[in-house]
Amino acid sequence: MAEFSCDVDLPGIQTSPWLASTLPEAVDSRTDDAEQPRLEGTELVDVAIVGGGIAGLSTALELCERGRSVAVLERDRIATGITGKSTAKLTSQHGLIYSHLRAEFGPQQATQYARRQQNAIEAVEERIDDLGIDCGFERVPSYLYSNDRAEIEREVEAATAAGLPATFVTSVPPFERAQAAVRFDEQAWFHPRRYLLAVADELRANVDASVYEQTPVTDVEPGQPCHVRTESGSVTARQVVIATAFPIVDRAGYFARLHPKRSYVLGLRLEGPHPDGMYYRSGDPYRSVRTHHGEDGPLLLVGGENHKTGQGGPTRKRYERLLEWARERFSIESVAYRWSTQDYVPADKVPLVGRLGPGSETVYVATGFRGWGMTNGISAGALLADLLTGERPAAADLFDPLRFTPTTSLGTTLTENADAASQFATDWARTLLAPDLTSLEPGEGRILRKGGRPVACARDADGDLHAVSAVCSHMACLVDWNDAECSWDCPCHGSRFSPDGEVLEGPATDRLAGRDPELD
Repeated sequence: MAEFSCDVDLPGIQTSPWLASTLPEAVDSRTDDAEQPRLEGTELVDVAIVGGGIAGLSTALELCERGRSVAVLERDRIATGITGKSTAKLTSQHGLIYSHLRAEFGPQQATQYARRQQNAIEAVEERIDDLGIDCGFERVPSYLYSNDRAEIEREVEAATAAGLPATFVTSVPPFERAQAAVRFDEQAWFHPRRYLLAVADELRANVDASVYEQTPVTDVEPGQPCHVRTESGSVTARQVVIATAFPIVDRAGYFARLHPKRSYVLGLRLEGPHPDGMYYRSGDPYRSVRTHHGEDGPLLLVGGENHKTGQGGPTRKRYERLLEWARERFSIESVAYRWSTQDYVPADKVPLVGRLGPGSETVYVATGFRGWGMTNGISAGALLADLLTGERPAAADLFDPLRFTPTTSLGTTLTENADAASQFATDWARTLLAPDLTSLEPGEGRILRKGGRPVACARDADGDLHAVSAVCSHMACLVDWNDAECSWDCPCHGSRFSPDGEVLEGPATDRLAGRDPELD
């Protein structure tokens, strides 16, 4: 099929500064395709790790330091998925989390969560010093602000009791309208891909480690040993870690315990000074603000406008609302970058890190970081390394994917699954009533009915028509058109596809089948 050209009339380059500064066309020679091997043939290691983001690479490095041999298998390029599209805040401040943890899990569990996040920040700083990584790491304060003074006071109390450097403040420049905030001192920001490129270099320098890119995993067979199948080879391992955003192998009902959300970020050039901290406003829609000091000058990163993947209407309007909000608060010179990202939210708000499920004693998982993947990814790597080498830290029970928390999660689980089921039925009914023929404008996508089958049709900027099956290859939900990214997104479990059917994000591993583009 022909390449899809998508001419979206929105300001800024559609990528993050982390990717723009480190992809092959950039100066960094470590991203040269010739230096990044693809798995060909077979390999035998102690642990195979599926996913080359911050969780997967952190796990690999931790295991190597404990004498285990590892192979990392990344579908695309390392740290180009969620990690390369984050706002890269290294903070233990994860929204209104500590009052929730104290109320729903208990004060001891809140302290365990807090300690692991703080330890993650320290671990990154130590690694940067040890390896001499130039990745813009800088200690800064982080603010969670709100107009609800009572909820901020509860969060300050819970965070302080958990041992965090939290203080209550009423002045939050540049957000003078905020009535209250909790301030965390000694948090940090960094360039996540530069950091992980250096981690990957360190792994490749180890004779017991391999890092493979452009190597999609097609199946994982648990057992003793395990077998990880890819399009071009296989890895045999004593243990496997699945560190993809959503587990590509789901034998424990993760689809019922996680829901996908998308959010949006603008990289803005300002006419005046940039804020010197990190800021987060909870609620719906949330807002995230931080400064990034790039090679070509400072940027203000403004994020928010989250919604369930494949739902919520035109995505381009999300960027427009985000820009309008930023213009009300900052003097904006231009929009340099725009991008979106996807995260998975567990029903009880705590990541799932540990054994994959019953009958999978040799397969482990790290998922459900809820948008706070930088510290949670580092923490998951350390926790998984402990579990895989026979240790069981006290916090393992809190993050255990097999935990049972009906009081905390039952209501959310039922609501989210009812929403997914409703979306499934509504989309199928709407498609069966859709006309066989229609006209599409350039840049527009729509699901049509042809011979009783739903067909996902999109017209590119040149007027050429692209058609694929509208049935997600993961669990048969119908995909929805994303008009800002020009992609087909699944509203049930977050798989995303190009207009020509290629998998952009999992949990799907198979592309959408091609269809006859001739509708007339």
